[in-house]
Amino acid sequence: MRIRIVDAFTDRPFAGNPAGVLLLDSFPDDHWLQKVAAELNLSETAFAHPLPPGGDADWALRWFTPVAEVDMCGHATLATAHVLHTTGRATGTVRFAARCGILSATAAADGSVTMDFPTSSLTPVPAPDGLAKALGADVVSVHDTAAHIGDLLVELADEEAVRSLAPDLPALAGLSDRGVIATAAAEPARGYDFVSRCFFPALGIDEDPVTGSAHTALAPFWSERLGRDELTGLQGGARTGLVRTALRGARTLLTGNAVTVVEGDLLA
Repeated sequence: MRIRIVDAFTDRPFAGNPAGVLLLDSFPDDHWLQKVAAELNLSETAFAHPLPPGGDADWALRWFTPVAEVDMCGHATLATAHVLHTTGRATGTVRFAARCGILSATAAADGSVTMDFPTSSLTPVPAPDGLAKALGADVVSVHDTAAHIGDLLVELADEEAVRSLAPDLPALAGLSDRGVIATAAAEPARGYDFVSRCFFPALGIDEDPVTGSAHTALAPFWSERLGRDELTGLQGGARTGLVRTALRGARTLLTGNAVTVVEGDLLA
C-alpha cells in the first residue's frame, strides 16, 4: 500500500509539520496501526478509509502518535485532505468521521485547505506548581482547554519569551492531560498576530512543530484579546508554519497549505 509523508501548514518542503498518511480499505487492528505510527516516528500518522455514500461523512479518520491514539489532530487532517485532493480521490469538501466528531476540509483553487473544527473552550486556572520552572519562563496566564485537546494554554510575556524556550520536558509531562501550549502576541509588523510552541512529551512528542488542534484554543484566546475573528498564527521552534484561523462561534476554521515530500510502498 502507498504511504506518504506530507509537510502540513507550509507551502515548501522541510518546513511545517510532517505527518504520515495511509489510505486504506478498512482499519486493521489497532496494534498494527500503532506499530506503523511508531515506525514512522512522526508526531502523528493519519489512517483513513472511505465510507459508504449517503452518510454524514465520506472518510473515517484516525490519528496515532508514536505511542498513542489521539482524539484530534489538525496537521494530519490537513495532510490527509491534501493527499485525497492531489491524488484525485476527492474534490471540493471532504467530511471525516473522527473521534472528536465530524470534521470537514475544503480545498481552494490555490491549493490551500480550510478545515472546520470544534472550538475549544478556555477556563482560567492557577498555574500548576512547577510550571514556570519547567518552562524556564515567567507565566502571564494559564487556561485549561476542553475535551479532545486537554492542554494547558500558557501565555508568556512576549514573542521572544516563546521563541527562546528550552523547557524541562520530563517536568512538563505531568502537568496536563496532553501537553502545554506556550503563546504570546507577535511583535509588530511581523505578518502574523501571535506565536506559539507546543510540547507533548507525555505522548512521545517533545515538540510538535505546527499543531492545528491547538489553534482551536489559540483562536478564541487571541480573538478576544485582539478584537478580530480572523487571525494568523506562527508556530514552531526549529521548524515553523503558519495557521490562518477564523473564529465562527462553536467552530473554528483552520487554513493552511501542504506539500507531499515522500511517497513509497509500505511492505509490512
